[in-house]
Amino acid sequence: MATPTTTEPARPRSRLPGWLWFIALWCGGVGSAMIAGYAFKALMNATLFAIT
Repeated sequence: MATPTTTEPARPRSRLPGWLWFIALWCGGVGSAMIAGYAFKALMNATLFAIT
């Protein structure tokens, strides 16, 4: 006679909940976009003053 066994998935549990991951990734994306914007602005100012 076979004995029924219950197995739980071996997936490790994430330390942060899903909504916190969303906020962290959103803030990272906004921060990266702002850094890219400021770098672009600095390069545009540098080339503008180099031309005139």
